[in-house]
Amino acid sequence: MQSFKVFSGSAHPLLAAEICANMDYPLGQVTRSRFSDGEIGIQISESVRGQEIFIIQPTCPPANDNLMEILLMVDALKRSSASSIIAVMPYFGYARQDRKAAPRVPITAKLVANLLETAGIDRLVTLDLHAGQIQGFFDIPVDNLYGSIVFEDYILGKQMSNPIIASPDVGGVSRARSFAKRLGLDIVIVDKRRERANISEVMNIIGDVNGKDVIMIDDIVDTAGTLVSAAKILKEKGATSVMSCCSHAVLSGPAYEKLETGPLDELVVTNTIPLRKPSEKITVLSVAPLFAEVMRRIVNNESVNGLFE
Repeated sequence: MQSFKVFSGSAHPLLAAEICANMDYPLGQVTRSRFSDGEIGIQISESVRGQEIFIIQPTCPPANDNLMEILLMVDALKRSSASSIIAVMPYFGYARQDRKAAPRVPITAKLVANLLETAGIDRLVTLDLHAGQIQGFFDIPVDNLYGSIVFEDYILGKQMSNPIIASPDVGGVSRARSFAKRLGLDIVIVDKRRERANISEVMNIIGDVNGKDVIMIDDIVDTAGTLVSAAKILKEKGATSVMSCCSHAVLSGPAYEKLETGPLDELVVTNTIPLRKPSEKITVLSVAPLFAEVMRRIVNNESVNGLFE
């Protein structure tokens, strides 16, 4: 087995510590500082010469600082003669602009891919990219893990009497259909019209939800507007209960207030992003065992895809 070390950025140290605990392996030491103007200072506090390095750092809010920090860590490790650098980004931020959907807009997912590769990463491990084609923005191996492997056991354990999977929008149909196939369930689609970013209007339901326990599947919950609006119309159409499984709990702006006062019965998320505060309606499932196993397989040159077959 090749010698390796694991380091963490400051975005989610609790997740990094949990991953290392699952691997029964210590977390490497990094010294961080700030210049008086706010610039980030990084120093790797131990030798990494000739070693395979994992950096655990989701680019969650504050996304700019967290992205810059991992770029600086990669550069420091590259200049310290690490043999290879693997970026473990449980949440890959700046992914929602993945194509030119309007005139004069950037493709930020491609820009971030360029930044990471130019800095010097040799591989990326992430979970539920906003769009699968983002893997093609990289010229290095990308392991896009599936959050469904974490949600499945939880859903089956609830023993719902009449479950059905729902996609909260047309764009998420492929993700919801894949999840429904794994559980042997039917699927419905919430058709909505998005007027502008972070604001959506639910229009109608494609499929029958009367008397059903609806499970909405999505990758990101940001302001929670889509989920709450979808839950409202699903219950108006006769759904017995509505829960949602979302991999990345961004939960910005009025998200908590919407969840607390809205008709959504439960929001199940992973810990790819640290929650700002707990909520009785939010259940958090850990992805640490999944990432620990993937990292172990990479070190041992074993198949990562075998986890999901």
